[in-house]
Amino acid sequence: MTRTRTLGIAATGSALILALSACSSPTTPTASPTDEWAELAAGETCSQLREENPDLVGQTKTNALNPHTPGYETISADDPNSYEGFDIDLGNAIGACLGFNVDYVPVGFAELIPTVSSGQADWIVSNLYATEERAAGGVDFVSYSKVFDGILVASGNPKKLTGIDTSLCGTTVALNKGYVEVPLVEAVGPDCEAAGLDAPTVSLFDSSADCVQAILSGRADSYMNDINTVMRYIAEHPDDLDSAETVMLDYEIGIGIPQGEHAFRDAVAAAIAQIQSEGIQQELAARWKLESSEDAEPTILSVG
Repeated sequence: MTRTRTLGIAATGSALILALSACSSPTTPTASPTDEWAELAAGETCSQLREENPDLVGQTKTNALNPHTPGYETISADDPNSYEGFDIDLGNAIGACLGFNVDYVPVGFAELIPTVSSGQADWIVSNLYATEERAAGGVDFVSYSKVFDGILVASGNPKKLTGIDTSLCGTTVALNKGYVEVPLVEAVGPDCEAAGLDAPTVSLFDSSADCVQAILSGRADSYMNDINTVMRYIAEHPDDLDSAETVMLDYEIGIGIPQGEHAFRDAVAAAIAQIQSEGIQQELAARWKLESSEDAEPTILSVG
């Protein structure tokens, strides 16, 4: 069963009070309330975290997300005013543990960090790779999952791509603005030129869906993203798309928290650790068919 829900749990003394919230704005849809995470919230660790972080209890934290990544975060097919996916459920579980509600503001991928660092949103739970360069934009990261990148190509891999290597020479790579793969692909250029070949062309888009359409229309030869995302697009277009390669990148997926919000950041890290210890993160990965998903011990990346 898939879920598109938002839960807030507030604690007053020893009592748990379900604090349910909804947002009617069509531009910032939120999910329906549920008690799915009541057992997690009632546990000793989460109860203690709420006692240690009373300022979070009963609050609403706005998640800046780019809702165009199947399996992670998309607009619900059943309700255009709701979001669904792994990141939606994970954010709700964290909120339940710490006692706050979650709502959303959808932005372009390249605007995720500026939206949070400028105070227009409180955090980012949107399949975002944690890097020092991104952290320098004004956020700390709480990493929680390892990164396996896939290379999406047309059926049969007509360009015979083998990775982020010189097989990309002379091809066009569709990528989201701000993706970590952009400099990786650009770095292949000198090797191509040394071999007397053209450097790869990077074609930038605002969403994963646009990148995929570029391949389907013949305007691009490949697209790179989390392998689970790549496989979801292949499942949607089995006759037209294929996977060329899976690449292990030296990154982890992280949640972005504004620099200086150390109490919130550390509470999120502790909540994720508990969610992982109860097996919830892997349960969510299975729910959303993220088959290549591996927990990473929560760690902090801060350059501030």
